[in-house]
Amino acid sequence: PGYLKEHLLPHMPSHPLRSAKTAFHRSQTLGYKNGFAFKRLPTVGIGGNRLYLNQLSQAELDELSNKRPTLTYGQPKQAPPADFIPAHVAFDKKVLKFDGYFQEDVPISTEEHFRIRQVGIYYYLEDDSMSVMEPIVENSGIPQGKLIKRQRLPKNDRGDHYHWKDLNRGINITIYGKTFRIVDCDAFTEAFLESQGIELNPPERMIFDPYTELRKMPPRMYVTPSDFDQLKQFLAFDKKVLRFYAMWDDTANMFGENRRFIIHYYLADDTVEVREVHERNDGRDPFPVLIGRQRLPKKMVEKKGIFPSCVLEISDQEVLEWFTAKDFAVGKSTTLLGRTFFIYDCDEFTRQFYRDKFGITGFEPVDVQKPPPEKIKQIIPPYNGYGFLDDSLQNCFSLIPQPPRKNIIKLLENDHKVLRYAVRMESPNPEDSKRRFVLSYCLATDMISIYEPPVRNSGIIGGRYLSKTRVPKPGSSTDDPVYYEPADLTVGSMVEVFGHRFIIVDVDHYVLNYMESNLESFPAEVVQSMRDHFAPHQETDSKIFSSNEPDAQELDALVVQIQEHMQRHNYLPDSNMQAAFLQQDKEGSGLLNKEEFFVLCDQFKVPVDDPAFQKVKRTMLVEMAYIILLMPLLNSYARIQWTP
Repeated sequence: PGYLKEHLLPHMPSHPLRSAKTAFHRSQTLGYKNGFAFKRLPTVGIGGNRLYLNQLSQAELDELSNKRPTLTYGQPKQAPPADFIPAHVAFDKKVLKFDGYFQEDVPISTEEHFRIRQVGIYYYLEDDSMSVMEPIVENSGIPQGKLIKRQRLPKNDRGDHYHWKDLNRGINITIYGKTFRIVDCDAFTEAFLESQGIELNPPERMIFDPYTELRKMPPRMYVTPSDFDQLKQFLAFDKKVLRFYAMWDDTANMFGENRRFIIHYYLADDTVEVREVHERNDGRDPFPVLIGRQRLPKKMVEKKGIFPSCVLEISDQEVLEWFTAKDFAVGKSTTLLGRTFFIYDCDEFTRQFYRDKFGITGFEPVDVQKPPPEKIKQIIPPYNGYGFLDDSLQNCFSLIPQPPRKNIIKLLENDHKVLRYAVRMESPNPEDSKRRFVLSYCLATDMISIYEPPVRNSGIIGGRYLSKTRVPKPGSSTDDPVYYEPADLTVGSMVEVFGHRFIIVDVDHYVLNYMESNLESFPAEVVQSMRDHFAPHQETDSKIFSSNEPDAQELDALVVQIQEHMQRHNYLPDSNMQAAFLQQDKEGSGLLNKEEFFVLCDQFKVPVDDPAFQKVKRTMLVEMAYIILLMPLLNSYARIQWTP
């Protein structure tokens, strides 16, 4: 009754049931343990019905249905699936081979109208490619071997390719316009096709070329026996060869030349061989034999117009006369197979043979050496004015221009060695005559550069007047140029630079030091004139520094002059100059030597090479002026003193 009430009676308003389901929520499957969330299986289903934990799912039931309990061998294991083997591994080096032939027309031969050519068709199972090979037939005269290289061959115009299912015995296949007849296959091909369910046609008989079979038959020979004993000639003249030295003159044709050859005449069988004499670096391929050893026809039978002019073999019926030993002589020309050879000499054995056999003694060699051509004098073109003269001259010596060679030892010994001269321009223009320049002579390259110091409010932009270049002397020509040297630059001498004249008015003290250290390179009068130029200044220096302290008025006037000159050139002293001078004076004596002073001047870029400084440098007073110049700017005149 309880079951009927719960399952069979309908839910009606007049019959309420207490056991009706009122909760349809799903049970919770997540829980927390020790602060960690974990998943659990529900124990109560929808509506609060009890779930049985040991109930198996359908998948587990299906798995258990395939297992049979056993106590002896354990649980059965399913066999692993078969490994996948690609085609290029499974069918590696497995080739189907078919025998066939194709027919080729021969329209230009009177002996055969068609030709049968046997082939082997190979099908490679690994990539479905095919190749056609023609076996080599001896003396066929046809290039044989690989007829169609390995590739996938097209079957039709739709883009399909031949497959091994399309191949069988007794069928025709068309490959690139040629029709091949398959007549048979090998044992592996037959077993493979039958294993794949293909029914093979019966094999056919291979067709052979009729002309090839005809050539295998021995030809009929009708030769009248000769009274000449060839065996006796061979035994008597074996290894006896006549040697002639000849020349082939081919200069009448385009790109022709005179080529030397050696003609060998073999007395054993009356054969002739022509060998080419190769010279070193003649530019020809190493083919020494021009005409192979053979009997050469001298006079042939008159042929009809329809007979081909070129044949492979010449028989006795086509030749009236062959070349013999009496047809060769020194000083005469001989035509061999269309080439005319002039024989100019022979060896001693050949001379002796002609003396004994024919009684000929006049075998004087002919001089064929051409006189050497006259040497063409190389004329150097005149200088066109572009670039340096050495560079332009070097371009005339080789097809690919090369830079002129430099004296590396001179460059290394005279690196950074420069002779400086103060010059003025000699010009009728009074404005140009007042201009002052600095001429620098680079000892490493013998080049001269001219620099013009800028002067404010002069109306002339100073700077580089002449870049580094070699300056020729007046009167020198481009064929034999003479350039200025350090010995030509003395005080009072005139230097003409490309039409402009400069007079040297002063020189650097380094010039005198360089001349005294290299007296062998300068004339004695040049060195003496340079010493005379610096002698008055040395006397003035000794007078100025006769006392320990210089004149204060002279120092003040010099300081003002140098400072004004530096201000005109916008020179501003560095703030670190005072610290550097004080650091250089390690002993604290307030004295600096000459070398230390110039090192500091170069460090702070003090224009010690300026013409204004060079003008007063002739005396030791200017060396004092360097310090006097810097000290008022540093406000430490009383700190550092000058020591000559």
